[in-house]
Amino acid sequence: MSLSTAEQRLIPPIDRIDLVVVKLPFVHPFGTSVQTWTHKEALLVRLESGGVVAWGECVADPDPFYMYETTVTAGHIIRDFLLPLVEPGKTLAEMNLRFSHVRGHGMAKAAVENALLHLIALQEQVPLHELLGFPPRRIPSGISIGLKGTPEELLVAVEQAVAKKYHRVKMKIKKGKDVEWVRRVRDRFPNLPLMVDANGDYGLNDAEHLKQLDDFNLMMIEQPLSYSDIFEHSLLQKSLRTPLCLDESLLTYADAMAALALGACRIINIKQGRVGGLIESLRVAEYAAARGIGVWSGGMDETGIGRAVNIHLQAAPAFNLPGDTSETSNYFHEDIVDPPVTLDDEGFIAIPPGPGLGIRVIPEHLQRYTISGECIRS
Repeated sequence: MSLSTAEQRLIPPIDRIDLVVVKLPFVHPFGTSVQTWTHKEALLVRLESGGVVAWGECVADPDPFYMYETTVTAGHIIRDFLLPLVEPGKTLAEMNLRFSHVRGHGMAKAAVENALLHLIALQEQVPLHELLGFPPRRIPSGISIGLKGTPEELLVAVEQAVAKKYHRVKMKIKKGKDVEWVRRVRDRFPNLPLMVDANGDYGLNDAEHLKQLDDFNLMMIEQPLSYSDIFEHSLLQKSLRTPLCLDESLLTYADAMAALALGACRIINIKQGRVGGLIESLRVAEYAAARGIGVWSGGMDETGIGRAVNIHLQAAPAFNLPGDTSETSNYFHEDIVDPPVTLDDEGFIAIPPGPGLGIRVIPEHLQRYTISGECIRS
């Protein structure tokens, strides 16, 4: 992959820009240590150029419990600060340099960049992964299982994932729902590639408790300490055999460099929305993989638009571990795009064929789940 090739693409003239917010009910409530969600509320960026329509999805939640960005704040940043910096004829590299004057707000930046890359891929009649410089490959699947009410409910969910041949299962944990719950899963599935995700629920004073997780041959423990911490994770990693994985605390390429220099983790979760887009994600992934660090693509329970973006991103060889990419039916009875994400008989996901993302937004579904819309330019 040549990042310079992707970055040097020119921004085409934009005839119309819309911000659309959709709200889709989850099949089951999705719980973490910080919040339980019953719906996916997503901010979508719609671009139209010469009759070609492209989409980007902002991965922010409606609340500030995972990150400070929300669908409302992202809409404000996109409308009032980022879109005025999107100038036709400029390269994506020039655009991203302009974006750097806006501090933070990676999710808002990623939504705009995603939509532009989707538009360019459609206009060039190539799949997004090809625009980024990667041949297609089958994507290994991974599933994230939210907190359950009882260990028995958790075991049922894990058993269903195993039957589907997911390559990796992640279970959420928090204080009071951790060691014994992991023990139950490991006893039932001794050979399952299993990881846990704490979403920052622990402190460094819990190190002795967390050491008990070393007994279960886990792939990794994701973000056990504060969402903003790197340093204390480096201290915790020294006391554990199990690899730590950082998620929330890696917002930039510089954060990733610092984390690896300190030995704060042996694996990183790259959510392209969290770090500011696809181009920045690839920089981080290639830097980490070149240093022997495990890399995978995290998910934010996206609609089919964001899910397709993540699938195309994982064509990059630097993504060397199964990510949080699972079947659409785990989250939604009805999505806003077609085709849905499904697994093959070996648990792999095929990259949707065709130009752009390889998906089609279904107008009647979009209308059904839209809760607000705003035309920014027409």
